Amino acid sequence: MGGYRPSPHVEQGTDDAGPAAEAPEPPKTPQPVAPVRKQRMGAQPAASTTAAPPGAAPADAPPATPVRKQRMGMTPSTSGQEPAATPSGKTRMGAAPAPAGSADTKPGTAGGTRQRMGAIHGQEATAAASPAPAQRDSAAPTRARMGTPTPTPPSTPTAGGAAKSGSGSAPPTSSNRPAPSGGATNAGERPAWLKPVVVTAVVLVLALVAVLAARWLRSMGPVQEFIAAYDGHASQPDGAPVGLPAWLGWQHFLNMFFIVLIIRTGLQVRTERKPPGYWTAKQDSFFSPKGNIPKKVSLSQWLHQSLDVLWVLNGLVFIVLLLATGQWMRIVPTSWDIFPNMLSAGIQYVSLDWPTENGWVHYNALQVMTYFITVFIAAPLAIISGIRISTWWPEKAAGLNQAYPVEWARAIHFPVMIYFVAFTLVHVFLVFFTGALRNLNHMYTSRDIVDWWGLIIFVLSLVAIAAAWFLTKPLFTTPVAARMGKVSK
Repeated sequence: MGGYRPSPHVEQGTDDAGPAAEAPEPPKTPQPVAPVRKQRMGAQPAASTTAAPPGAAPADAPPATPVRKQRMGMTPSTSGQEPAATPSGKTRMGAAPAPAGSADTKPGTAGGTRQRMGAIHGQEATAAASPAPAQRDSAAPTRARMGTPTPTPPSTPTAGGAAKSGSGSAPPTSSNRPAPSGGATNAGERPAWLKPVVVTAVVLVLALVAVLAARWLRSMGPVQEFIAAYDGHASQPDGAPVGLPAWLGWQHFLNMFFIVLIIRTGLQVRTERKPPGYWTAKQDSFFSPKGNIPKKVSLSQWLHQSLDVLWVLNGLVFIVLLLATGQWMRIVPTSWDIFPNMLSAGIQYVSLDWPTENGWVHYNALQVMTYFITVFIAAPLAIISGIRISTWWPEKAAGLNQAYPVEWARAIHFPVMIYFVAFTLVHVFLVFFTGALRNLNHMYTSRDIVDWWGLIIFVLSLVAIAAAWFLTKPLFTTPVAARMGKVSK
């Protein structure tokens, strides 16, 4: 290598060295010098036990400091001997010349060691005949990266050249590199798509198991006899009306129209973190009764309450007409045989061999019970729990507030909304898979025939719902809200 010259070596305790160099006076003590060893990256140098070559300097001559090849960014090590003439060495860009050690420092590094990039220069061992381990007052040089703090020197050196630590081995050096940013995730963090996929897979597996179990039950003799005795249609009063009047079709459309928008705005109120705007009712107005301080709510909650008012008014008209025309007898259980017929109808539905449908004359037991729960239980619960959370609830009624805490209302309101979502999905599914054209004519044209008019009106109703969904954006609702109160950002 250019610029590298081997230095003379002296083995401690050896007097028969090669030709001696001339020296003005004998030294006080001989200085041991280790042989030159080429050190690989990350390797620690082993102790030298090789005898000095024949051309080494005599023991009475002071050893010359060997030339150390120094790379850019390396911290130079100190020499452990008296200052001596240093031959011209090759120095890399950015490397500082190695300072000479003090006169009273014990020799710890002898001979030249080539330092590789990133290698940790370990402790050099003394010769085998040395009476005591050598010491040095600074750590061996390591290649430092830009911005990396200088590592602390190891503790007491051992004969093998490794520093002692708590476990008896040299502690590993840390690179102190910054952690990568942009895309790093925790090891325990799950992907966002995993939960929906798992839930869907579990639902499909459970549905398949239920279908297989229901079909197995229907193959048993006692179950077949049970279904023959209870075909799924419970008895109803003799005076129950047949057919569906026109007003019931319009009520059906309005109920679907309002319930879809109410569910949408209710989810907005529950999930939005930064509303597009806020609304405050006028003092002693419809949305802020006398005695209440006008509350500042989001625009979504104002729209939700406004739609609730329209839905409740439509429901009151529905109940009045239902009682006046006798249509209530079609959706209210009037006999105890409703329960075995519900079980029979459930087995038939799950086994995918559905019961015979004739909703124009008579609903089956599961339909009767579902309509009864929706109209007379779920809807009142939604209204009662919604009023408790709304701006209509009286603030100064301490006894009423204690008897009906707001936490109860919230615990009821959201599950009721989930019920309405499930009812709508199952209802639409059965309408289309149990005779779509006939069922849609029952619901929208009040006719018991099979043609396309019911489907056409159903599609038009979906268009109207989609248009209303679009018009519920703040761009269109803010001017209406400003007429009923104060809108602010």
